[in-house]
Amino acid sequence: MCEEVLPNLFRIKIPLPESPLKYLNSYVIRDPARCLIIDTGLNRKECLEAMLAGLRKVDVDLANSDLFITHLHADHFGLVAKLATKSTNVFFSRPEKELMESWEGFESMIEYAGRNGFPENELRAALDKHPGAKYGTEWIPELKVLEDGDQIQFADYRFQCVATPGHTMGHTCLYEPDKKVLVAGDHILIDITPNIQCWSDEQNPLKHYLSSLDKVAGLQVDLVLPGHRRLITDHQARIEELESHHAQRLAEVLTILGGGSLTAFEVASRMTWDLKCDHWNDFPVAQRWFATGEAISHLRLLEEESKIQRKIEGKLSLYYLAS
Repeated sequence: MCEEVLPNLFRIKIPLPESPLKYLNSYVIRDPARCLIIDTGLNRKECLEAMLAGLRKVDVDLANSDLFITHLHADHFGLVAKLATKSTNVFFSRPEKELMESWEGFESMIEYAGRNGFPENELRAALDKHPGAKYGTEWIPELKVLEDGDQIQFADYRFQCVATPGHTMGHTCLYEPDKKVLVAGDHILIDITPNIQCWSDEQNPLKHYLSSLDKVAGLQVDLVLPGHRRLITDHQARIEELESHHAQRLAEVLTILGGGSLTAFEVASRMTWDLKCDHWNDFPVAQRWFATGEAISHLRLLEEESKIQRKIEGKLSLYYLAS
């Protein structure tokens, strides 16, 4: 499906088979001089076919197009190698570029998850089937770094880069102040909350995410173009809902820890999740992984705020209420 959202700005819905997200919103700016494609879909046949069909419909030639990628997840980056030509500028943030260049696999994440109570053998099996591993890009073309505040212009759209770390370390939105449009990637979604995971003691992604929400709340925005699901016409109200959601989550974690010290995996098993499963053990392994990463992100914020503490017992990290 392809539709014109604003003059010369189109949305192409890229299917994401076997994903609860259902599709990715790829946005295309049509410009006789040079076009821009924002986010791509997974590196699989269904995504490529939908993208090429959409580009044909709006008369956009890949040989005359650049790419902007909001963040490194495979559903946004995976098709880059199939779409980039010799003349394509692939715009990307510095933190994401550095992470991709230094990537050594999932082993450090698996070890950290094990210390937080997640069965390592289950996680290893799940990550072998992870879309990022199965449908990521075959190679990484040269990436042109854009920093927070940098501008790019295509057609009548002069976009400002807005660094919004949280969902990933280098997640970046595009803001058009004259038209009051925000291309939000996975920073703001309409009926699901962006997944904020933490897999390192050196990171505090929820803290960064909440700061990024505050940053975007200060922008004058009439229309948000998210990476998934429906477009958003009241960004202030949605940001307030997201902030409220995380406040409730943080309170829930404190209540759970009121019963005694627990691993992050155990905390996640007691949290409220919107899945049609009766018991934690019925969750698909991938969903338990997402949930545990979310739990850790909330625990890390509470720990930094000195509301909880951590102790090591054997090989496990246990969290408990601060006295």
